[in-house]
Amino acid sequence: MRLLKLVPDNTNIGFVRLRYWAFGLTALLTVAACALIGLRGLNLGVDFVGGVMIEAKFATPPSLDRLRTEVDAFGVGEASLQTFGAPNVVLIRLPLPAETDEGATNRLVSKVQGNLRTKYSGVVFNRAETVTGKVSDELLWRGGLAVLLAILGIAVFSWLRYEWQFGVSTFVAVAHDLIMTLGFFAITQLEVDLNIVAAVLTVVGYSINDKIVIDDRIRENMRKYRTMDMRALIDLSVNETLPRTVMTSITILLALGALLIFGGPVLRGFTAAMMLGVIVGTYSSIYVSSSLLISLGLTPQLAERKRPSGPASNAERVG
Repeated sequence: MRLLKLVPDNTNIGFVRLRYWAFGLTALLTVAACALIGLRGLNLGVDFVGGVMIEAKFATPPSLDRLRTEVDAFGVGEASLQTFGAPNVVLIRLPLPAETDEGATNRLVSKVQGNLRTKYSGVVFNRAETVTGKVSDELLWRGGLAVLLAILGIAVFSWLRYEWQFGVSTFVAVAHDLIMTLGFFAITQLEVDLNIVAAVLTVVGYSINDKIVIDDRIRENMRKYRTMDMRALIDLSVNETLPRTVMTSITILLALGALLIFGGPVLRGFTAAMMLGVIVGTYSSIYVSSSLLISLGLTPQLAERKRPSGPASNAERVG
């Protein structure tokens, strides 16, 4: 039985010759994503902004303008409404009540649910969540700090494990993946909650895993082919790891596709972030991170500085 090969043997694609186009496209997409984040902003969930969120499922899709007017008439503050997953499922966001006693929030939720049951027969409330402003500020700060420290830690590891050029290229590529993901949420206005922070950290982990594999092969070939032109060496390294990169990305996308279809609206944002991150991470690993090493002045001779002592490596014995 023949094995399935998505990438033929002896594939020789000239990735490096397209690096300037890739750099231009990357810069353009990064600027566009930053502009979208600045202009449209992120649709932060209750986890990060505080307040009360009620998920209501109606028998028939309601008019959001009419529903907003009715909720505002309940005297519970200015309401923010958004469909969630299906036209008949609506997220109702409300500010925290002015009262500070423990039962104030429960009374607010009960008031809204009771009035909506009176006006809309068959309405079902799937969930109601409450987060105080202090907790939401802390979650926003810690979530952002976790992502930043993850990226910096990965860049420092690449710097110490290889040369400083690998650390810089890794930081640039992972930061690009993160900005692309946030830009996607800015344009789609999908809700950003703690699940999305988990998805972003997972994307960072996947992205760096792919980059480390390619960087390791580049490092190995630098010791094996010390006189080879750096452009040819990077093309060789990327092509050698291409079957593994493509197979890993496709299998992950297949699993995420099933989760997107059958996982329900609660996991939709998480799954969308993961799928985009896998695609963008694969692109940046192949076209951005590796080719950037040339612009940063990496040469095969630099591998001699961190050459391990003792018995020669497999690559050196073969060479």
